[in-house]
Amino acid sequence: MSQIDLTLTPTTHDLGQFEVRRVLPSKKRTMVGPFIFVDQFGPAQLDLGSGMDVRPHPHINLATVTWLFEGAIDHRDSLGSFSTIRPGQVNLMTAGKGIVHSERSPEAERKAGPKLYGMQTWLALPDGKEEIDPAFEAVSDLPVIEDGRAKAIVIMGELWGERAPTTTYADTIYAEIVLGAGGAIPIEEEADERAVMLVGGEAVIDGHPLKPYELAILQPGRDMTLESKTGARVMLLGGEAFQTPRHAWWNFVSSSRERINQAKDDWRKGRFPQVPGDSEEYIPLPDGQPKTVTYP
Repeated sequence: MSQIDLTLTPTTHDLGQFEVRRVLPSKKRTMVGPFIFVDQFGPAQLDLGSGMDVRPHPHINLATVTWLFEGAIDHRDSLGSFSTIRPGQVNLMTAGKGIVHSERSPEAERKAGPKLYGMQTWLALPDGKEEIDPAFEAVSDLPVIEDGRAKAIVIMGELWGERAPTTTYADTIYAEIVLGAGGAIPIEEEADERAVMLVGGEAVIDGHPLKPYELAILQPGRDMTLESKTGARVMLLGGEAFQTPRHAWWNFVSSSRERINQAKDDWRKGRFPQVPGDSEEYIPLPDGQPKTVTYP
């Protein structure tokens, strides 16, 4: 009996100096717990003087979660928030009824040649909370579980008896697991839905080899063991299953297609707020079908 219900292979987007691998949403599966969008990027070493520049763009009815293994990113948003994301810190931006943000390599990083290696995920907001006020938090005081050759950072939710202080709107689990040679760690079965992604090295879960950057969706209700002979970095994510379907189009997520159409119109007509300190540029609404879309 397989421990893995489904394996999703990412779509890789070559952005020139680094690659982004997208596994959610996919035609086979749109969500794992509240996670509706999962990107992995890098590892990459960018040229001296260059950097990542994601111009201001809008979101609704979701929360973005940025987590880095290497490098740094400057976050700015329409609330006036500014944060330099670094490894060990999670940035949680709650879009709610609407927010605009940008992500760029810091100037100091550009001079040295920026490194980029990390995860960008979106969480759908649950029924009744989709239109909450936007918010931002940067959390670095995260629980770390260490046991010999296994180390795990709890980014969101409760795992291995430790709870992260990061805000959650639905039951959410999110962790980075680093295994040394011969390391192993149990993967608990409490969450409705769980998945793992190997982002470095080699690892198996209950004897099943994981392939790099694929999202392996685990069977519910079963305790499993993640282990590595030579060392690995693995992301664990999931949480409660949503009962109401979510639609995704470009940077918008909602239970209502009409709400997404309204957001399109609002962005096209300049009705979203601007980002203080980064208002000269913006990403226009796509003319055709964007890369992130709802799959019926």
